[in-house]
Amino acid sequence: MDGNHSAGKCPVMHGGQTSNKNSVTSWWPNALNLDILHQHDTKTQPFGATYNYREELKKLDVEALKQDLRDLMKNSQEWWPADWGSYVGMFARVAWHAAGSYRLADGRGGAGTGNQRFAPLNSWPDNVNTDKGRRLLWPIKKKYGNKVSWADLMILSGTIAYEVAGLKTFGFAFGREDIWHPEKDIYWGAEREWLAPSDNRYEDVTKPDTMENPLAAVQMGLIYVNPEGVNGKPDPMATAAQVRETFARMAMNDEETAALTAGGHTIGKSHGNGSAANLSADPEAADVEYQGIGWLNTKGRSIGRDQVVSGIEGAWTKNPTQWDMGYFDMLFGYEWELTKSPAGAWQYKPVDIKEEDMPVDVEDPSIRCMPMMTDADMAMKVDPIYNAICHKFMADPEYFSETFARAWFKLTHRDMGPKARYIGPDVPAEDLIWQDPIPAGATGYDVAGLKTAIAASGLSLTDMVNTAWDSARTYRGSDMRGGANGARIRLAPQKDWAGNEPERLARVLSVLEPLAAQFGASVADTIVLAGNVGIEQAAKAAGHDIDVPFAPGRGDATDEQTDADSFDALEPIHDGFRNWQKRDYVVSAEEMLLDRAQLMGLTAHEMTVLLGGMRAMGTNHGGTKHGVFTDREGALTTDFFVNLTDMANTWHPVGDGIYEIRDRKTGAVKWTASRVDLVFGSNSILRAYAEIYAQDDGQDAFLKAFVDAWTKVMNADRFDLA
Repeated sequence: MDGNHSAGKCPVMHGGQTSNKNSVTSWWPNALNLDILHQHDTKTQPFGATYNYREELKKLDVEALKQDLRDLMKNSQEWWPADWGSYVGMFARVAWHAAGSYRLADGRGGAGTGNQRFAPLNSWPDNVNTDKGRRLLWPIKKKYGNKVSWADLMILSGTIAYEVAGLKTFGFAFGREDIWHPEKDIYWGAEREWLAPSDNRYEDVTKPDTMENPLAAVQMGLIYVNPEGVNGKPDPMATAAQVRETFARMAMNDEETAALTAGGHTIGKSHGNGSAANLSADPEAADVEYQGIGWLNTKGRSIGRDQVVSGIEGAWTKNPTQWDMGYFDMLFGYEWELTKSPAGAWQYKPVDIKEEDMPVDVEDPSIRCMPMMTDADMAMKVDPIYNAICHKFMADPEYFSETFARAWFKLTHRDMGPKARYIGPDVPAEDLIWQDPIPAGATGYDVAGLKTAIAASGLSLTDMVNTAWDSARTYRGSDMRGGANGARIRLAPQKDWAGNEPERLARVLSVLEPLAAQFGASVADTIVLAGNVGIEQAAKAAGHDIDVPFAPGRGDATDEQTDADSFDALEPIHDGFRNWQKRDYVVSAEEMLLDRAQLMGLTAHEMTVLLGGMRAMGTNHGGTKHGVFTDREGALTTDFFVNLTDMANTWHPVGDGIYEIRDRKTGAVKWTASRVDLVFGSNSILRAYAEIYAQDDGQDAFLKAFVDAWTKVMNADRFDLA
C-alpha cells in the first residue's frame, strides 16, 4: 500500500463534481456566480454543431406519431397500470405540469425546453409520478429518436390525451428544442424546504399580490396553489384570491383560469389512498437501483388504487376519462363538506351523493368511489367572479370546450414565443394577441440611402445607439418575447417606461419615423439601422472604418396587436449596460446585470465587451458619467478596460453604490464608477475577459467582438433569419 494514503481512504476525489459540498461557491458564497450565463453550454448538447432540430422535424411522420400516442392512451402497462384502462389523465398532467411552471414576470419556466426531465422539476413534490409518464412515453421517443424532442412529445401527449377524451383541440405546434442540463440557476424561491409555508413569499400572505417577483407558485415545489388551501388550511375564498394572482402571473385571465381549472379536472383523478411517509425518495434522490423512478410505495403495491401522489384521493367527475360537463354537474349539483383523504389531506366530499353519480374504482368497475373537490375547486363555486364564469360555461357547453381548448393551447405554447417559431401541420392559422404578432416588413428599400439620411439627420451618436439598444434589450430568450422587431418601443406601455427616457425617445422617433416613411422602411428597421450608424461613427472616431451587419425585414406592430398589460412585465427596472436602475433593490446591481444578460442570451464575454464599449461611447442613462473611463467619450475604444485595470489608480466607495477612481500618486479623482463598472475588475472571471481587451493588441479583437455581440442583440428576435 502507498504510504501516502491512510488505510481505507479512497484515492479518487469525490463530491466536488457531484454536489455543492465542496464547490467554489460554498467557500465564497457571496461571490458573483456567472454560471447562469453559460446555463446551456454547447458542450452539453450531444448531437454536434451540425444538428438542427427544425430540419429533423421535417423528417417526422406526424400522423404516425399521433396515432402511436392515441394507442398509448388505451394500452395499459403492467408495470404502471392505467386508471380505468386509460392514460388520458396521466398525460394531461404531464403536459400541464411541464407547461405550468411558466411565469410572465421573467418568462422562465414552461415546457419549451423539456426541463421536466431534470432537477429540480423532475423531483418537485407537485410533480409526483410525472416520471412514470415520461417512462411510458419512452418507447415512442425511442422509436422516433431525434426527429421529435422530449419537450414537444410531452406537450403533444397531453393534447392527444384531450383529443382521445373527446375534446376538439385548438391545435398544436412543434418546435421546442430540448436542453441537456438542469436549469439550476433559475430562482424558484428562497426556501430550503419543500412545501414550506408560503408566508415568506409574501409581504402579507392575505394579500396575494404581495408575492415576491418573479415567483408565481405559492410554495416551493408546487406548480400553482396548495389544493388543500392557503398553507394547507381550507378556505375557498382565500384560495380563490391566490388562484387569481398565480394564474395572472402566468398570463391567464379569470375566464381562462376557470376554464383551465374545470377542464383540467374533467379528466383524471388525484391519488391519496395511503401514507406519503411510505414513499421512496424522489427521482433525483433515489439510489441507482431505482433507475430514476421515484415515489414508489415501499409498503404496498404503489399502483392502481394504492397510489399516493398529492395525498388527495378521488376523481372530480363520474366519467374521468371523458370530456364532458361532469365537473360542473358535480361541483354545482351537490353541496360539499370538508373531510380528509386516507393520506390525511384536506378535501371535500359531496353531501348525500347518488350512487349512480359516483365514479367507479380505477381497477374494479363493480365498486363505486366517493368523488372529491379540492379547496381550489370550491373556489370556483364560492368566488362570485369564477361562479359567474362557470355558470356561463354550464349554459353553453360548446363555448366551454372552445374556451378551454384555446386556454390549453395558450398554456402549452405561451413560452414558445412568436408564431414564426411554430412548426407542423396543426398550427392554427389565427393570430393570437398573446403571440405578439408582427406584420412582415419590407426588404426592398434603399438601405444605403436610408443610412446616409440617418447620418445627416442631426441625431447624436448616443441618440441613435441608445434608442436601438432600448428597443432591442427587451428581448428575453426565456419565452422569446420582446426585442426590436415590431418597434413596440413607440407604443404603450414601452414609450413611457422610465428606462427608455421618454422625452429623449419621443424626440428621436420624431426624426426616425419620417425617414422610415420616406424610404419605405419599417420604423423597427430604421431604429436598428440608426444604432448601427452610431456604432460605425464611434468606430471611426476611434480610427477604424467598419460596416455593422444589417438584415432588413422587421415589421411594425400596432396598438391593436399589442397586449399592453402583458408587456408591462417586460419593463426594465435596471440596465447595467446603460448604468441605470429604477431604484435600489435587495439584489445587487451586478446580479441584476447577469439576469438581464442571461435573458438576452449573452455569454460572459459578450456581456463584458458590450458594456465596455457602451461606456466608452457614453451611452449611460441620463448621460451620467459613471464608468466612462476615457477622455475620448464617443469613440469605440478599449479605454474602459485599459483604465479599469490600470494599477496607477485606486478605488474608493463614496456612498450610494458609487465609487471614485483616484490617481494613486496625487489622490486626484479621475472618474466615478458604479458597482457594475468595478465588478469587471474585481470578479476574477470578468477580469480575465477585461484584460483581453485591455492588452495593447486588444483593439481589433474588441471591435470584432463588440460588433458581433451588438448584431446578436439586434437580431435576437429575428426568427426568420434562423
